[in-house]
Amino acid sequence: MSNITAFSSAGLPAVTSLSTALRNIEVDVGPAGTAILKMDKTGHWVFGADQTEAEEDSKWAINPFSFVHGFIAWGDGEVLGEKMVSVSQPLPELEPAPPQSKKGWETQVGLSLKCISGQDAGLEARYSTTSVGGKRAVQTLAAAIAAQVERDQDKPVPVVLLKKEHYQHKSYGRIYTPVFEIVEWVSMEGDASSGDDETPPPAAAARRRRAA
Repeated sequence: MSNITAFSSAGLPAVTSLSTALRNIEVDVGPAGTAILKMDKTGHWVFGADQTEAEEDSKWAINPFSFVHGFIAWGDGEVLGEKMVSVSQPLPELEPAPPQSKKGWETQVGLSLKCISGQDAGLEARYSTTSVGGKRAVQTLAAAIAAQVERDQDKPVPVVLLKKEHYQHKSYGRIYTPVFEIVEWVSMEGDASSGDDETPPPAAAARRRRAA
């Protein structure tokens, strides 16, 4: 046997648990090809490195098993540390925050969702937030899913529109907060009139871009 593959198994967990452990990495960074979705300071929902604006009134299916919570440490526009786990697990333990972080460890929640209508249909995205308004929106959505599961376990998936609210801050002016407006409930297989097969008209084929 080659020495390259002669690993010692002393003190290691069973191989049968390896798959589960490795898949937990996906909770931290999201699956490959996942876009980062957020609401910008002007109240627009945008995704990706080029800040593409989400199509107005497009429908998004929320993965009810994707809710995560944890902590994040931000530096000067960059993530210095992030520890996220499923909401079914306790919050992760923390070591001291990176010294370059501006606010230390901040509480963060997140979820995964998929666009099912319009020109972004099929796009998978991750939404994470540390803001009070964002966390409240995720909490409201989670509570609605819990109530729905108690009523009908066959349709635990909320289909939402990406909306917004705002309030006036005395120092920062108008502050926008996200809203996930539930328009219907579907099964994990998507067996409802969720518009999965909708295609955009030719005139809408070009991507929307946020103005500089």
